[in-house]
Amino acid sequence: MHVDTQSAIDNFMSEVRSRNGHEPEFLQAVQEVADTVIPYIVQHDIYHGKNILLRMVEPERLISFRVAWVDDKGEIHVNRGYRIQMNSAIGPYKGGLRFHPTVNASVLKFLAFEQVFKNSLTTLPMGGAKGGSDFDPKGKSDDEIMRFCHAFMSELCRHIGPNTDVPAGDIGVGAREIGYLFGAYKKTRNEFTGVLTGKGLSWGGSQIRPEATGYGTVYFAQSMLQTKGESIEGKNVVISGSGNVAQFAAEKVLQLGGKVLTLSDSGGYIYDPDGIDEQKLTFVMDLKNNKRGRIMTYVKEYPKATYHEGKRPWDVKCQIALPCATQNELTGEDANQLIKNGVIAVSEGANMPSTPEAIHLFHDHKILFAPGKASNAGGVATSGLEMSQNSLRISWTREEVDVKLRSIMSDIHDACTHYGMEEDGYCNYVKGANIAGFVKVADAMLAQGVI
Repeated sequence: MHVDTQSAIDNFMSEVRSRNGHEPEFLQAVQEVADTVIPYIVQHDIYHGKNILLRMVEPERLISFRVAWVDDKGEIHVNRGYRIQMNSAIGPYKGGLRFHPTVNASVLKFLAFEQVFKNSLTTLPMGGAKGGSDFDPKGKSDDEIMRFCHAFMSELCRHIGPNTDVPAGDIGVGAREIGYLFGAYKKTRNEFTGVLTGKGLSWGGSQIRPEATGYGTVYFAQSMLQTKGESIEGKNVVISGSGNVAQFAAEKVLQLGGKVLTLSDSGGYIYDPDGIDEQKLTFVMDLKNNKRGRIMTYVKEYPKATYHEGKRPWDVKCQIALPCATQNELTGEDANQLIKNGVIAVSEGANMPSTPEAIHLFHDHKILFAPGKASNAGGVATSGLEMSQNSLRISWTREEVDVKLRSIMSDIHDACTHYGMEEDGYCNYVKGANIAGFVKVADAMLAQGVI
């Protein structure tokens, strides 16, 4: 790398660290973008002296608020709520809400920053945001979750709207929570608008929205494999997680002829040498979505499978790996093991699940590697399609939405290859995704002036 370019990266990161030194997840996300985008900025005079990237890493608005709610025993609890509205240069803020004890400003800023690039890549007019609370839905009754959601929305409703900010679900925020949140918004604002996505089909939701992130992750993997004359058919696939993204990634892998060997949760992973087929996946979906159970229960139902407590599934031999659980779940050591075991493609279903060390190893060994901002953009893309349907007061069929999703994922792949192809024919999808996402937002910011 040119000395001046490296100096520009170092100076930029020094300034970002001085402002955000206590936010490791956010700094990790910014470093990855800086390493790939600043060399591009240096080569293009249009961006010189504009401090575009420095403006992008500073949220346009960071909202923090108290959420007081009452449990079933009458005890009052207090949680912290957030909405980080990162960038609105190309459209209304768009991004999920996460309810999980690990939620803090650093995690949400990293997610909001990633969301800006992800939304830009979809080609849809959506800015980037993220929000949520350190509230833990696990172990709570439906009534407790309803009361929390209503309390949370009583403040959030001041800051969102169909043309301002359209939240969606994320970890801990599924169909149940979206319903309660939407009901509270509708009651408070006395209007029925497309202010949240992930809604039920009977009240403004879109077909394939629950499936979209998982499906899109697999569609992207398929696009990468096709560049090498390969496909998912006949391949062994290792998946982490067992929530929404992992479930539908597994479903799409099965539809495309692959064999799913693993699923996991925070307690450990299950390995089924016979493969997790449609019947077994239906069992997992019922276990996780309806019974709120743990993945270890799988081995009681299917004794040929084994449960590995406290471990992640990356030591299982496979050709394709789909990390669909949470950030930094796939380490350099894990990447080494996957490479030794013959992995050819890794497509991220979660947000930033691979550590920088893991990504470097995948690149060094010329593994097809898709960063989450590209490969898991199917969820927010379909949220964008839900927004379009709400605005038009229409509803598209499942087939129509799936065709649009496939097309968007193909377009994202093409944008990544356009900016990420290297001289030796290897595509650096991280570089491609970051530059493609940056260019659209940066050009919009230049056009709108210093605001």
